[in-house]
Amino acid sequence: MALMPVADALAAVLAGAEPLSEETVDLDQAYHRVLARDVAALRTQPPQAMSAMDGYAVRAADAAHVHARLKVVGEVAAGRPFGRMLQPGEAARIFTGGVIPNGADAVVIQEDTVADGDQVTITEAAVKGRHIRPAGVDFHEGAVLLQAGRRLSDRDLSLAASMNHPQLPVRRRPRVALLATGDELVMPGNNPGPGQIVYSNGYALRALARAEGAEAIDLGIAADTLAATTAGIRRGREADADILVTTGGASVGDHDLVKESLEAEGVTMAFWKIAMRPGKPMMHGRLGAMRVIGLPGNPVSSYVCSLLFLVPLLRRLSGLSSIHIPREAALLGRDLAANDLREDYLRARLETRADGSVIATPVTHQDSSLLGYLSATQALVIRPPFAPAATAGSACEILRLPE
Repeated sequence: MALMPVADALAAVLAGAEPLSEETVDLDQAYHRVLARDVAALRTQPPQAMSAMDGYAVRAADAAHVHARLKVVGEVAAGRPFGRMLQPGEAARIFTGGVIPNGADAVVIQEDTVADGDQVTITEAAVKGRHIRPAGVDFHEGAVLLQAGRRLSDRDLSLAASMNHPQLPVRRRPRVALLATGDELVMPGNNPGPGQIVYSNGYALRALARAEGAEAIDLGIAADTLAATTAGIRRGREADADILVTTGGASVGDHDLVKESLEAEGVTMAFWKIAMRPGKPMMHGRLGAMRVIGLPGNPVSSYVCSLLFLVPLLRRLSGLSSIHIPREAALLGRDLAANDLREDYLRARLETRADGSVIATPVTHQDSSLLGYLSATQALVIRPPFAPAATAGSACEILRLPE
């Protein structure tokens, strides 16, 4: 079977993927969710001109000169507007957030005044409009300030509240079920027996899924039998997973049973084996509405494949307007040999020089089992198929790893 190019494999993974259904949630539950529809302001902010400082609301013409003396005729606090028109020669004591009285067009801060009973002397000339927040300076009713496809930040929630929205329409969270396979796997905290290793893949993949706003479901570890693997796949269906992710058992050995189990359960396979390193034995298929991504068992392979394929799929299902991790330009930190037919994703350390240039230095050990090297790196250097040898200082493309 010919190896599928990475771009074609990604297109197959994303084919037919549409944003999940809409639901309405309270603001406190909306953080990091993706907006399903544009959200317009239900009010103008501020609704009226307000003072930006503590001081005195005046007519600028009355306080245009130092030593101008005005009569204080009242007080304006936030939430307690002045009850009448400010007349010539008058001033109103005002506090931050107080509504500017009709007739006033400036605020003189209290540090620029001297109060004496019901009189106030101006020590810094007033300027029309100074220290006043005009009505609508932040936003106007009907303005669309939050667009569909936006992942909501903490600041967005504050804005939505100010727009007078107690709830927001968001996309349902994707449900990702992760099934590990392999007799050799033991959970962290146990002492591995002969030939066994500590299971690690799921922790990174579930964290990656949660960081993308998904709900992650742990289906545990299936033994290397057709019955156990099939039972795990069924648990994914019963959990109403939008995506089933398997790790291990995707290669061609006698104990690699995931592909056989998936097909036995009715999964229609879109591809098996792609022209990339690490991650060649990745597979993808569909089982009804559930999408299946079969990842290699080596931890670096499973992580890199998840970054390249699972993350864009999660973003598409979440309704994000931008789903791809952007590629960036960098300079190689060391020489690289010519590449073969597979697209390479080399783990690399990054350095930013004084001139702003980014140097990406691939680590010397690129084996797909080496988690220590993966943890110590910040990016993947992308090497196209059949790329010629490259020297240190030459241009390259990188994908930054999540922080």
